[in-house]
Amino acid sequence: MKTKKTKWLNFLLVVMGFGLYLFINEPESAHAMHIMEGFLPVGWAIFWWAAFLPFFFLGLRSLIKITKENPELKIMIGLAGAFTFVLSALKIPSVTGSSSHPTGTGLGAVMFGPLPMSVLGSIVLLFQAVLLAHGGLTTLGANAFSMAVSGPIVGYFIYKSMMKTTGKQKWSIFLAAALADLSTYVVTSIQLALAFPAEHGGFLTSFLKFGGIFAITQIPLAISEGILTVLIWNWLQSYSPNELSILQRKMKGVQ
Repeated sequence: MKTKKTKWLNFLLVVMGFGLYLFINEPESAHAMHIMEGFLPVGWAIFWWAAFLPFFFLGLRSLIKITKENPELKIMIGLAGAFTFVLSALKIPSVTGSSSHPTGTGLGAVMFGPLPMSVLGSIVLLFQAVLLAHGGLTTLGANAFSMAVSGPIVGYFIYKSMMKTTGKQKWSIFLAAALADLSTYVVTSIQLALAFPAEHGGFLTSFLKFGGIFAITQIPLAISEGILTVLIWNWLQSYSPNELSILQRKMKGVQ
């Protein structure tokens, strides 16, 4: 009965995510987490696609392995994708006149490692680009590299390091989710600064400019995402203890 109840709760979470996505989300400018269609020069758009694709194919192989070895974890994979879908669809105005977003990738990185999130995160970004012009197809490689590759990698290694040094799981999850969020915006700022270096000061000036657009709202937003991720983890411990136990055993190894 508990497994059946968990499946229904996860299904409802996906439905809520789709509803939030349709009613809250709006097309963005380049000065948000997702770089809009056509904004990057062609050379940089191709570069980030090339940088992203190896992670995607490795992630696909990792997901196939996980589902073959532990079919019962499919529902958890769906939950990780739904969580990313919900949070990254939220649009929060920034005092700079831009907007910020949570990312939701830290939870999946803690649960499965960074590689599966390169697939789940990029699927989320693809739906957002196609359905509501949130981001774009030519810039999907850049957006996926920042949110679905860089963020999960940072979150995963923060979690592993914290668990090894302190053993405090909740704090480890909090920091993993918060820093996965922040690192996404740092990488996006780097991408924009590389593509559009300032006439005076070059890359560094441009990086500080783009980073400043996000920083004021993103730091408290990252803290909030860390807290929410811990709450979701507590929820999973109540409704899916068996699946979490399997995941924790897998996370003791290197993925």
